[in-house]
Amino acid sequence: MKEILVTERIYHIFNKSIAEYKILNDSSDFLRLIETLRYYQKKRKVLSFSHFNRLQERITQYPKNKETIKEDRKLVEIIAYCLMPTHVHLIIRQLEEKGISIFMSNILNSYSRYFNIKHKRKGPLWEGRFRRILVENDEYLLHLTRYLHLNPVTAHLVDMPEKWLYSSYNEYLSDSSIDSRICKYDDVLDIKPAVYKEFVEDRIAYQRELAKIKTLLLE
Repeated sequence: MKEILVTERIYHIFNKSIAEYKILNDSSDFLRLIETLRYYQKKRKVLSFSHFNRLQERITQYPKNKETIKEDRKLVEIIAYCLMPTHVHLIIRQLEEKGISIFMSNILNSYSRYFNIKHKRKGPLWEGRFRRILVENDEYLLHLTRYLHLNPVTAHLVDMPEKWLYSSYNEYLSDSSIDSRICKYDDVLDIKPAVYKEFVEDRIAYQRELAKIKTLLLE
């Protein structure tokens, strides 16, 4: 029996595609899933997802546009994320009872529908229910964000983490308004961009070596 997810606790959430099938193939796929993450944090949606996407585009193109998205209570708070071609990593705080389960069900089902329509296929996309690990303390949380943000580098998709546009790493390095971010971490992590950048990059070679050893052990 699965342990109940506790409200106000932080979890590392992980899920991957069936048979490591590549389900995020280009920028449109990644951006679709990123906007899905943003949209389904809310407890009640006052806009459909398609309307939400159109409104987001108008706000991005015309920042002075007075039209805004009505705020509502959140099911979860996203602290960090990394999207990979075959899997997703999320660090999430649950804000409402069953919030993570509802959120994950919504984003996984939504992306499955999008992918199946796009590729004219049927059937499940994800390998069962998501996995979760409770984040016990702030030190572990900090190191976990680094692990997530280094995933694309470890997989040799890019040589530096800031070049991967489908994670929260650049949010951590940015001085942009909190309102424009997907993630909210300032109440649990004291991130100073220059210090955090050094903290992450210092681990690149070590994390790649660990991944190589893991692969050899599995062979």
